[in-house]
Amino acid sequence: MRTPFPSLSRHSRRITVGVAGAALVGVTLAPPALAGPATPTKAAEAAAAPAQQPRGAQPYVFSYGYNNHLSLGGGNFTVGGRVYVVVKLNSGATHYGKWVVARLGQRNPGGTFHVETHIPYHCPPGKNGYARGYDAATGTWSPKLPVSVCVRFD
Repeated sequence: MRTPFPSLSRHSRRITVGVAGAALVGVTLAPPALAGPATPTKAAEAAAAPAQQPRGAQPYVFSYGYNNHLSLGGGNFTVGGRVYVVVKLNSGATHYGKWVVARLGQRNPGGTFHVETHIPYHCPPGKNGYARGYDAATGTWSPKLPVSVCVRFD
């Protein structure tokens, strides 16, 4: 007596054949292993060097609320470089300033940062100040981002 094989649907057979075919193509196109250590290429040396911001990309700053405070983030800064984040009133008086390090981000291009200020997030008078980021590696300021800065008058 013969034992029947379990039936496979057309889709599962196609998937199996597709995966096997992709593995076969990958094996045939893979480069042969080298006997000795490879010398570093220019691409490998560039990857090991600190990454600069993308050419033609201007750094930028954006704002959002977190824990009822004004929080700032930015992108297109030098990865691993220092960034000075500042919030000023329109009169020029500095209300907040801090040095941070730009890290490689997942959602924003280039070097990114996120910082929470002590400034309350919702202020009724409107946009009476601005935020900027300074990339110390390139000497580049981001454009001014209008923000609301709550100022107490006692």
